[in-house]
Amino acid sequence: MEKMEKMHFETETEAAKNLRAIGQLFPNCICEGIDEEGKIKQGINFEMLRQMLSNEMIDVTEHYEFTWPGKRRAMVEANHATRMTLRPDLYKSVHWDDTENLYIEGDNLVVLKLLQESYLGKIKMIYIDPPYNTGSDLIYMDHFSVASSEYEKAVHLYNGEGLKLYRNTESNGRFHSDWCSMIYSRLMLARNLLTDDGVIFISIDDNEQVNLKKICDEIFGEINCIGEIIRKTKSMTADNGCGFNLQHEVLLVYAKDSSKVTLKGEAKSYDNYSNPDEDPNGDWCAGDPSARSGGPSTYFEIENPYTHKKDVPPLGRYWAFSQETLEKYIREGKIKFKQDYRDNERGFIFKRYKKDAASLYEPVHSLFGIENIYMNQAATVEVKKLFGNDVFSYPKPVAFIKKLVKYATDMDAIVLDFFSGSATTAQAVMEQNAEDGGRRKFIMVQIPEPIASGNAARKAGYETICDIGRERIKRVNNVLGNKVDGGYRTFKLDSTNMNDVYYSTDEYSQEMLQALESNIKEDRTDLDLLFGCLLEFGLCVSLPYSSVKQEGCTLHNYNNGDLVACFDKNIPDSVILYMAKMRPKRVVFRDNSFLNNSMKINASELFKVLTPDTRIKVI
Repeated sequence: MEKMEKMHFETETEAAKNLRAIGQLFPNCICEGIDEEGKIKQGINFEMLRQMLSNEMIDVTEHYEFTWPGKRRAMVEANHATRMTLRPDLYKSVHWDDTENLYIEGDNLVVLKLLQESYLGKIKMIYIDPPYNTGSDLIYMDHFSVASSEYEKAVHLYNGEGLKLYRNTESNGRFHSDWCSMIYSRLMLARNLLTDDGVIFISIDDNEQVNLKKICDEIFGEINCIGEIIRKTKSMTADNGCGFNLQHEVLLVYAKDSSKVTLKGEAKSYDNYSNPDEDPNGDWCAGDPSARSGGPSTYFEIENPYTHKKDVPPLGRYWAFSQETLEKYIREGKIKFKQDYRDNERGFIFKRYKKDAASLYEPVHSLFGIENIYMNQAATVEVKKLFGNDVFSYPKPVAFIKKLVKYATDMDAIVLDFFSGSATTAQAVMEQNAEDGGRRKFIMVQIPEPIASGNAARKAGYETICDIGRERIKRVNNVLGNKVDGGYRTFKLDSTNMNDVYYSTDEYSQEMLQALESNIKEDRTDLDLLFGCLLEFGLCVSLPYSSVKQEGCTLHNYNNGDLVACFDKNIPDSVILYMAKMRPKRVVFRDNSFLNNSMKINASELFKVLTPDTRIKVI
């Protein structure tokens, strides 16, 4: 049954009719602008229209650029500071003490800001599958998109910084500007997290592929575009009403620095893979020196010094090197002569060393495999198999992302997905680790979008997409037999741990300050404060943690002395001495950990004497 359109009960304006008519004749003259209420609307680029109606050059200053309403605001938003924090949730974590994986609930724009110090230049691979601009998908609504009055009309409002969500429905025209602003600020921050040889993969469909390519060229640089991969998504024959059947999606591939990146495709297979002469340069594999066509100068005989038999290139082919180069290779040990071989065999082997990674792997192809395991229906089957029913729509196939992990990461890499959905990327990382013995870690970031009542997932007991993602990781770990790190530390994005007085003490009189019991919010725990401090110091939040009781005080020891903290009140001198003897790199106290200023000064002097390099801070 065809979809029924709603009646508008409102006549169309003449201006709207004219705009539509011009758009049909000159689509390149239609642009987007912002009206008096801050809403995005379509308009006409009159300079472009004048040029389209003229046979002569219109005198207009031209320059190459890609822009949209809200672009500058998106840049400002990416650089805007945040006071929000990540609060640990031990109850929703798995193997908290042992895992190095992270699962973070919250708007990814703010989360990316919070990760800037701790994971700056540490992420080897990013994969994201952002919401497509199809007219019904979730769009992240940030400060720059609409006026504050419009926020109240949005659905599923989140956090205290005015970062909201709404659904990009047909009623707002499916404009590109909102989507471009949303992705621009996030990619600005994501680039900072990549290692120098790091790579980002972005899945996208035709609605925003062109715009996304231009945005990535601008943020990462055109020179760092590695390429595009085409993935076949389905095999159904339904068309779009124009007789065209779209069966693919695009994967954009960009590097932090393309000169430092070598993707690893499928491993090459060689015969005689060994090192019989114990070559100190490492294991080697046989190669064909006539693999490339040369010229007459590279057609010569190669004499075996043991048998004195002579080899020549096959008919119509040439050696890949000159006779001078051959003599050099013999001196370097790259030509291995055989002492015993059959008449139809060559008397030598041209050696390629195993340590030369470029010779061991095929290049990554721009056309992804067309096997069913890489298509969307395979992903749906995977989710149903894990959960017993269809709890998540439009997941990506595990085999697809697993290939990307294999292409772009080494054994100890960190993989980030900040549109993690059902956590397919986490499963791909775990399965690849199980396959090759890797120790890769994952960081999943997902906004806790509520699941609609009546949905199969809601009926199964899942309230948000995050619940599905975490459960998927647990189930995959069980399937793999707990052979890899299948745990995760859960963190939730929340408002600052500190009360307003912490940021604006000038607004409070001394009497008011004395009346305030604490500058820390009452519902915050020691762990909340500890991990807030870690983000402040730029320490990764996945490292080992322990605590110990000393004279009634709790001492938190993070990563064996990277940070030692005590948030108790009126800490005895003996405990402070105990902490100083631990020789930590950093130490943190609460402001009321000391009975008076004199004790605070004494504590500082004690650390200065026993461990002068320790950084001391109070909150």
